[in-house]
Amino acid sequence: MAETVEEPPTPAIVPAVGDPASLGLGAFALTTFVLSAHAAGWAPDVIWVGLALFYGGMAQFLAGMWEFKNRNTFGATAFSTYGGFWLALGSFALLDLFGKVPSAVNVAQAQGWFLLAFAIFNTYMLIASLRVNLAVFGVFLTLEITEILLFIGFFVGNTSIIHLGGIMGVITAIVAWYTSFAGVINSMSPRPILFVGTPMWGAPPEMARPGGPLPRREVSG
Repeated sequence: MAETVEEPPTPAIVPAVGDPASLGLGAFALTTFVLSAHAAGWAPDVIWVGLALFYGGMAQFLAGMWEFKNRNTFGATAFSTYGGFWLALGSFALLDLFGKVPSAVNVAQAQGWFLLAFAIFNTYMLIASLRVNLAVFGVFLTLEITEILLFIGFFVGNTSIIHLGGIMGVITAIVAWYTSFAGVINSMSPRPILFVGTPMWGAPPEMARPGGPLPRREVSG
């Protein structure tokens, strides 16, 4: 009688690391929402400063560092840069609050230059986001409009334009929250639940796609 040979169990495939993109998007969304609500004239000032330092800043910057582990250059660049954005903006706000900004410095003009510089950065990231998916492109597109409105408003000293930029910032936050939620809920299901779209300009390599396949390792069952 032939001997039955039992095959070894098939190793389970699990991600080597979790995807930090949803954390980065969530940190960006919440901090953007609170500051934008203030810029729109709906929410009080100052409360956004702590968020800028610890959530939009520190948490998002860490998400960018972890994206390097995923070999995701786009995500690492985006999250690290906008983490730095919030840390820098929060630090400037603290300097202003404690009277450490020289009186010769026009704070509104300084904010205008700050936002102009990040709008330039955001422009090429907007183009690159075409290779990610529709949801990520939507985040960068709404953010581009927000930054343009705000730097113009601060340069010309027009409160109405600043308020409009704030409203656009709230819309940006909603789009980023949706994209963050999609990353969380889709990672918990064998098939996508929330729509994020596909690349609109040629998909990048698998390992460079935010929200796409991660480096994986085998674990014996």
